[in-house]
Amino acid sequence: MTAWLPVIEESELADGAVERFRTAFGDEPDGVWIAPGRVNLIGEHVDYAGGLVLPFALPYVTAVAARRRDGAVLRAASTGSDEHWGIALSAIAPGSPDGWGAYVAGVAWALGLTEGADIAVHSSVPVGSGLSSSAALECAVAVALRDLFDLDADRRTLIDACIRAENEIAGASTGGMDQSIAMLAEPGHALLLDCLDFSSRQIPLGLPDAEILVIDTNAPHRLVDGQYGQRRASVEKACADLGVRTLRGLDPEAAASAMTDPVSAARVRHVTSEIVRVEQAAELLHSTPDLTALGTLLTASHRSLRDDYEVSSPELDSAVRASLDAGAFGARMTGGGFGGSAIALVDRTRTEAVADAVTEAASAAGLPTPTFLTATPSGAAHRQR
Repeated sequence: MTAWLPVIEESELADGAVERFRTAFGDEPDGVWIAPGRVNLIGEHVDYAGGLVLPFALPYVTAVAARRRDGAVLRAASTGSDEHWGIALSAIAPGSPDGWGAYVAGVAWALGLTEGADIAVHSSVPVGSGLSSSAALECAVAVALRDLFDLDADRRTLIDACIRAENEIAGASTGGMDQSIAMLAEPGHALLLDCLDFSSRQIPLGLPDAEILVIDTNAPHRLVDGQYGQRRASVEKACADLGVRTLRGLDPEAAASAMTDPVSAARVRHVTSEIVRVEQAAELLHSTPDLTALGTLLTASHRSLRDDYEVSSPELDSAVRASLDAGAFGARMTGGGFGGSAIALVDRTRTEAVADAVTEAASAAGLPTPTFLTATPSGAAHRQR
């Protein structure tokens, strides 16, 4: 049977965060803040290469209930655990605390917090799916701390703090796309983000008679296992070898041909060609898009990520192949890869059929049963109550 992840109303998630706060800390929070997960339409593994990306926010969000407290101690609890933890603000450092606590404490550290807070978390963003549960958590905490402590911090400052939290405290070398969309998203739009200068432009994501199906393969997606960092290092080395600051704007085949190592050539070819595909996709979305042309870009992106960048997985390849065989306009893995999620651009009348086909293909191959998500372009981090 095809499994769908329901969209939980923000108010219900907020209630869950408040209830967890009460059980953990025995009191009422000062407020509840929300931040969304995201899916990247196209532009994978180019954010840290100064490229262009085109993500949008999902209606699956993380809620944090929070309050100020006496003493320079941060305490946090989650509905995902019966335990709660605390750490002195002065003790926050790379790897301390570890696990999900690193994302919470890292934001407090990056914002220079000197006073304590209590935080409780409740989320509908599936963890390990490649849909940016970590950035949703960071950004919800960031807007909460800004409001609680009246910090002089605009959204750009909060984005930077969340990036530092993930890079320096949690140890995941992500490039900033996830935090940017969580803070800047507008309903009904994707965000064309320039990762050279972090300028951005809202792109209407109107797809008449079509929709984007998100497929969580339920193959765990991990960014802190070294693979992501290896790909990022390969891009930095390629820039040094080519004598350029960024691979942006280079001709894909010419840049690849300039590399002496075939693996480096493949990595460069992916990054340079993927940036071109983002430009083409954004142009298509400026008017009523040619769905076949947009789908072709998505599928080419997956092929490049699979063959040149080598970040796909059997689960992701199965989902993409089954989607295309069932009539999707295009499909690709999304997120960092090595597991996680895929997306398919489908005719609205074919959504259920494509989802069924993906489920059947996974079962036939002995892969985990996928879960399907609603991909309504949603809004940015905000105070819920």
